Amino acid sequence: MRKTSLVSALTATALLAGASLAAPSALAQDGMAAPQDMPLPSKQYVIDVGVGALVSPKYEGADKMMVSPLPIISFGRFYLPGLGQVSDGEKTTRGFFVFPSINFLGERKASDSVKLTGTKKIDWALELGLGAGFRYDWFSAFVELRQGMNGHTGQVGQVGADIILNPMERLELAFGPRADFASGKYMSTYLGVTAAEAAASLGNLTPYTIGGGFKSVGLSGRASYAVTDTTALHLQAGWDRYIGDARKSPIVRRGHENQFSVGVGVTYRFAFDLFD
Repeated sequence: MRKTSLVSALTATALLAGASLAAPSALAQDGMAAPQDMPLPSKQYVIDVGVGALVSPKYEGADKMMVSPLPIISFGRFYLPGLGQVSDGEKTTRGFFVFPSINFLGERKASDSVKLTGTKKIDWALELGLGAGFRYDWFSAFVELRQGMNGHTGQVGQVGADIILNPMERLELAFGPRADFASGKYMSTYLGVTAAEAAASLGNLTPYTIGGGFKSVGLSGRASYAVTDTTALHLQAGWDRYIGDARKSPIVRRGHENQFSVGVGVTYRFAFDLFD
């Protein structure tokens, strides 16, 4: 299962009218967004676009890593005709915020690892959803939920909190705990083993039925530094440890219960008007 986390790559402010819910893009969770004190042009649209690389497990529960491209996009200002500047980039650090939550998981095949021998192919999956949270100065907490499609049709989500620091001008750091949960459909797709798969594995795997619940706990950290008024560098890292029934999965036991990831990227800020 080749995994590119667009939750970590795609961040945006809530497209909602009213300043009470509009939050800077830096509030979107685990995203490579520019520091809040990076200059914000007075244009209808301010968009940070870039690219990076992500080192992450080859599939759910894998003990081998892979490198994949990491597209990055975040919004500092966003205009909708009829509603106006629904995201105005104000540097508020107190209040509720909403953000899109998107993730892409590549296909998983038995040929990806000898430890997957006998397992059926899982097609790529796209997960779409929303997240919401609350920030008060240097502390932020959030929850997000996504619906899967194609490769799996389950629901996945995450709860977490961050401590947010600005140790120097144009540098923003954030780190905190995470807990991931998933429905039974997701768990059975990626961590379950059917009787037929166990038989085809030549004794490497045993049948395993798994339900929904919390899948893992861990830590996440990220840093963003504005090199110029338009260019920013980003670094993120994460650690997750499987818990409960997920930890008992034969896929995990044949792989590794600890999962690590590291991502780096660079973004360039575009600012423009489209409407009079």
